[in-house]
Amino acid sequence: MTQINTGFGFSLNSPIRVGIVGTGFAAKLRAEMLVADSRSNLVAVAGHNPEKTAEFCQTFGAEAAVSWRKLVERDDLDLVIVCTVNRDHGAIVLAALENDKHVVVEYPLSLDVSEGERAIELAAQKQKLLHVEHIELLGGLHSSIKESLPSVGKVFYARYITITPQRGVPERWTFQHSLFGFPLIGAISRLHRFTDLFGEATSVNCQAQFWDTKPDFYKACLCNAQLRFANGVLAEAVYGKGETFWQSENIFTIYGEAGTLIFTPESGQLIQGENRQTIKVGTRRGLFAKDTDMVLDCLLNGTPLYVKNTSSLYALKVADAARRSSQTGQKLAIDNS
Repeated sequence: MTQINTGFGFSLNSPIRVGIVGTGFAAKLRAEMLVADSRSNLVAVAGHNPEKTAEFCQTFGAEAAVSWRKLVERDDLDLVIVCTVNRDHGAIVLAALENDKHVVVEYPLSLDVSEGERAIELAAQKQKLLHVEHIELLGGLHSSIKESLPSVGKVFYARYITITPQRGVPERWTFQHSLFGFPLIGAISRLHRFTDLFGEATSVNCQAQFWDTKPDFYKACLCNAQLRFANGVLAEAVYGKGETFWQSENIFTIYGEAGTLIFTPESGQLIQGENRQTIKVGTRRGLFAKDTDMVLDCLLNGTPLYVKNTSSLYALKVADAARRSSQTGQKLAIDNS
């Protein structure tokens, strides 16, 4: 049988060999998709906890790698998917690319802008796929917001609030400064929604508060970032989580000269005077599977992905400017050169 090479040169007759770094929620959803799809073969997994990694590998019929460093060096892998703590994203991506692997990484690409830039440059140099997952851009909420935006005319103000109360916060990595990173970098989807909708930001003023419990750990955090965009939009992102909050909130509000849009993850409203129109919001389910399916399509057929590395990197630059603003207490101009 004649083999047909498409996309990045893969044969349609042999599956893409995949390794995963991580054994958490995202890794599980990725693994489920990979083992169910004849186009891919989950070969190896590297995790932090040996017992959990062994259980994960048994579930999905994969081999346990000693470490992520050993995993990226394997000759029997084509693609590495990075689903581990934020701190290690950049280092693993660079190592995988240096070992001639295609790479998928959950956001953020890195906690360090210069490291992220090096990764994107290396992927281009090696002619390898580097895809930064941003499933918030795939979801029904973001699609509905983008489709509804013209209905409110010229937008002048947007506010995105996500508050997540949590009782009895354990000492886990999502509440650890060194592993999660600055909250608006670790949860970069909040600012990426803004940059995807409104384009270039010109300045940011950010305040952050942490309720530290011991060195490197906190039981709650709150970040408030005000961004000015080149098109005149003023946007405000409020992100909080942990024990100091008692009421959850997830509301995206957009004020335009011809109306107001109010969205929750479940539904939206267009408000124009006395008129209120309900806007349907699509499901949030199955987005990791959809992202994985699109990656396989890209590798095999060259199908374009839904997000570009340049936009991922730009969101990271804006989030890092927010971090620096919170540290200095000053409004910072954003370099868009």
